[in-house]
Amino acid sequence: MDIKCNDTLAVSLHRVFNADLNEHGTVFGGQILKLVDGEASVAAMRVTRSVVVTAAMDHVQFLRPFRLQDSMCMEAYVTGVGRRSLEVFVKVIGEHLMTGERFLGFTCFMTFVIQDPDQQIEYDRVLPETPEQEAMVAGYQGRRLHRKENRQRQKVILNSININKPW
Repeated sequence: MDIKCNDTLAVSLHRVFNADLNEHGTVFGGQILKLVDGEASVAAMRVTRSVVVTAAMDHVQFLRPFRLQDSMCMEAYVTGVGRRSLEVFVKVIGEHLMTGERFLGFTCFMTFVIQDPDQQIEYDRVLPETPEQEAMVAGYQGRRLHRKENRQRQKVILNSININKPW
C-alpha cells in the first residue's frame, strides 16, 4: 500500500517575537529545532497513527537567520518509510512581513520510530507529487544507508564516553 507525500504534509506559521530571539537578534537555533520537531511529528503520525519518538535529526542546515518582523512557515512531509521507522523532510521558509520577501531559512531530515515495538508501518512506499518531493523521496535510500553506517561509527564513540563523575 502507498501513501502520497501530500497526505502527510503538515504546515504551520510562526511569527517571530522578541522572546524567540538570541543575543544576536535572530531566532535562537534551539527554538527552531523545537518547532521543527513538533511539526515533523505531525507528518510522522499521519503515517503511523500511533505514538512516535524522534530518533535522529540530520542534514541540519541553518541557511538564513530569522529576525523580528519575520514569519516562519514550516512544512514537513514524509519522504520514506521502513518497517517501524520513517523519514520526514522539513523546511522553514521565512517571510519578511514588512517587504514580503521570502527566503529558505532552514532544512533538515528527521527520523521517527514507532514507540510500540509490536506495531509496524502499514505503507510500503511514499509517492511524491511535486518536483521537490521527487528529489527528496529519491534520496531516501541513500540517506537511510548513511544513517545505518553512521550508527555503527557512533557505537565506537559512545562506548568511549565516560559517564562517571570526573571530580
